[in-house]
Amino acid sequence: MLPVSSGFLAFEIIFTVFFCLAAVVVLFGIVRAAVGWHRNNRSPRLTVEAAVAAKRTDVTHTQNANAGDITGAHGFTATTHTTFYVTFEVESGDRMEFAVRGEDFGQLAEGDRGRLSFQGTRYLGFAREKQ
Repeated sequence: MLPVSSGFLAFEIIFTVFFCLAAVVVLFGIVRAAVGWHRNNRSPRLTVEAAVAAKRTDVTHTQNANAGDITGAHGFTATTHTTFYVTFEVESGDRMEFAVRGEDFGQLAEGDRGRLSFQGTRYLGFAREKQ
């Protein structure tokens, strides 16, 4: 049997702690998403008069090393993800922001008025008034 050096033991402890922390973070994210999904499903579907107050996008860029080589010797693969958000203002003056699909984002313009349908924090649709 080979003797275990204190440096290797320290590495094992640190690796285990970081692995456990990463697992907790992932588990927390899954539970949080499930709770939000369940809460939205239990919320009533509402349709209210509203106006499009603002639009924004959130663009995230990631780079992953090819062939699992973190030095980048084999190059990188870059990916971009865009999340679209629309803020609606209801008659009371309250504002609500929803993540929407790109198609919906492109068809809405600030100042559009109509009927907003939503369920909890889930955007269901917007029917623009005929002008």
